[in-house]
Amino acid sequence: MSFARLLRYALSGGASAFTHFGIGFAGVHVLHLPPITASTAGFLASILVSYALQRSWVFRSSTGHALAVPRFLTVTAAAFTLNTLTVWLGTELLALPYPAVQLVALTVIPLLNYALNSRWTFSPAA
Repeated sequence: MSFARLLRYALSGGASAFTHFGIGFAGVHVLHLPPITASTAGFLASILVSYALQRSWVFRSSTGHALAVPRFLTVTAAAFTLNTLTVWLGTELLALPYPAVQLVALTVIPLLNYALNSRWTFSPAA
């Protein structure tokens, strides 16, 4: 795990977040879509951006799309589920403040995603 690759991973995450927010914002304020619809469109677009950047730039993988895409979507779904579970447990069961709980999730989940994507999704040996 190199510092350069971690930096590329962080930058690709920023590009993905910007895509999600930008499309959601434009959907609501330009196209006058309902927020859920706009955010969903932004989220789906951010998955495409994230996959493309991680495969080609972050991990520089030659793993074929037929293998990498289902793996990437599995990791993404697991991360979404873990985020939802973390927020639910933290806010509903433990009655902790949402910002603190989400900060924990936003710290742990990207590290888990990095480990899974580097060792499984985009690994030629997996």
